[in-house]
Formats: sequence, C-alpha cells, structure tokens
Amino acid sequence: MWCIGKISSEYRKSMYDILDLYNEPYNPLKPVIGVDEKSKQLLGEERVPIRMKRGTTEKYYYEYVKNGTANIFMTIDFKAGKRMAEVTDHRCKPDFVRFIQSLTKQYQNAKLLRVVLDNLNTHFKKSFTETLGKEKAKKLLKKIEFHYTPKHASWLNVVEIEIGVMDAECTGRRIGDKKTLMQEVAAWRADRNRRKKKIDWRFTKKDADRKLSKYYV
Repeated sequence: MWCIGKISSEYRKSMYDILDLYNEPYNPLKPVIGVDEKSKQLLGEERVPIRMKRGTTEKYYYEYVKNGTANIFMTIDFKAGKRMAEVTDHRCKPDFVRFIQSLTKQYQNAKLLRVVLDNLNTHFKKSFTETLGKEKAKKLLKKIEFHYTPKHASWLNVVEIEIGVMDAECTGRRIGDKKTLMQEVAAWRADRNRRKKKIDWRFTKKDADRKLSKYYV
C-alpha cells in the first residue's frame, strides 16, 4: 500500500525545482544527471542449476548461499542516453566522493553538472571536505550543483527508473560474487550506452498539482 502524507511548502519547492530541471531542453554544457546507489545481496547456488535446453527454462534450487553484499553506484544523463554504473564494496562517504570524482572526469567539457540525488547522509558537501580536505573539495564542487529530492520522494529521481531497468535486465537474478556482478553490470551498462537508451520523463509541475494538490498544506 502506498500512502501519501501532507505535502509541505518545502516539499513542493524541491519537487518543482527538480521538475523544472527535467523540463529544460538538453544542454550538454549543463547536463542534469540523476545519481543513486543500490545494495545487491550476493547469493551463490546451493546446488548446480540445471542448464536451459530447447523448450525448457533453466532450473535453480530454492536454497542459496549468502556471500555478503556489494553496492552499485548509478548515474543517468537521461536526455543524452548516457549512464555510469560502478560496483563497490561499500557506499560510505569516501566511496561516494570517488564516484562523483569519476563522474566529473566523464564530463570534462561541461561547465556545470546539475546532480539530482536523495537525502542520504553521504550525499552532502561535508562528505567531500572530510574525504578530500577543504581546498580540494571546494575545487571539485565548483563544477557541481546538487538538487535534492524531498524526503520520502525518491520517485522524483529519474535514476530510480534506470535502476529498475538494471534490475529487470541484469541484477534481479542471483549473482554469487562481486567479480561476476562487476562483469554483468559493465556489460549491461556498455550495451545501454551503445544504444543510447534514454528516459522519456513526462511528469510536469502541472501534473503534480493536478494529482497531488489535495495533499498540499
């Protein structure tokens, strides 16, 4: 069951800000990029699966072996059809900072990266100063403008759609170790980028007011 609470003026301000960004024409010098991460449980096979044959599906034993977890960082430049996906052991502050550093290297010709993300405690500027020091953090952050979704509104981050696609096409099945996960995610990412798969975001401020105004306070 999905429940909507009261939507405050602060919520609407953040929501409108992000919807305005999504409504802009694409500007490669100031791309709008959704960023998030996903935890993936590594599950090995208790017994060797029965391979798929003509006319039959592959068969898996219902029990599995727990091999820990990994993290997947994801970005989506949804109007250009470009994404990054990186598998890491953790999603701590230094991991997030390193990932954002990698993102800036992918957009060296851009003047400003407008990054949409949620309110996870690692996603704030403090993570950069703690990891890089004040001066290096300041230099890096000159090229980044963070736009935060309202609390309990991660649906506003377009990258959630891309993560859902990744789960459906790649990571939603059992994967037993980090190396295999890295290979699978890299292959999936490369294929999506090669085909320049975009996301057609259609939800506007007008739609938000029409659907959600009864919850506004």
